[in-house]
Amino acid sequence: MKRRGSRLPQKQEIRVKINEAINYPEVRLIDADGEQLGIVTAREALERAYNQDLDLVEVAGKANPPVCRIMNYDKYRYELKKKRQEAKKKQTIVETKEIKFRPKTEEHDLNFKIKKIKKFLDAKNKVKVTMRFRGREIIYAQSVGLDAINRIADALRDHGVILQEPKMEGRQLVMFIGPKP
Repeated sequence: MKRRGSRLPQKQEIRVKINEAINYPEVRLIDADGEQLGIVTAREALERAYNQDLDLVEVAGKANPPVCRIMNYDKYRYELKKKRQEAKKKQTIVETKEIKFRPKTEEHDLNFKIKKIKKFLDAKNKVKVTMRFRGREIIYAQSVGLDAINRIADALRDHGVILQEPKMEGRQLVMFIGPKP
């Protein structure tokens, strides 16, 4: 059976009442220069907006009486869109990367993975360092595993901050490292 419609989220468009859609008996009016003109009827506010070749835009609909402003609606929408884009640019997304080890990981491989962790930390990502124990390797958890994790932590002291000290989670020894602020 064919599905209809899209499951992708729709863009949230700000719904603002403009011109004839404003159907309140009275509104608090602000002109294009930002000056308050007081409380007037919605019809009178609309006429003033049309006389200036501008739009009457609802700014605060929940106020009593609602606040409306005389402005160019297209310009207002454009500025809102720009503000949203700027806010989105400034927002940083921190990913958590994971590097897995085994207790028998050799020195060269360990150094290679430490280099990889340094790259992640320099890119401002969090890193989850996991040492996994299989079968009878679990008896090495407190000795070999903890030594290896501490050696990794010491190698990364100048690149990051330990967010969570090494601790056992089932058959894994886990430690979180974050980038330096």
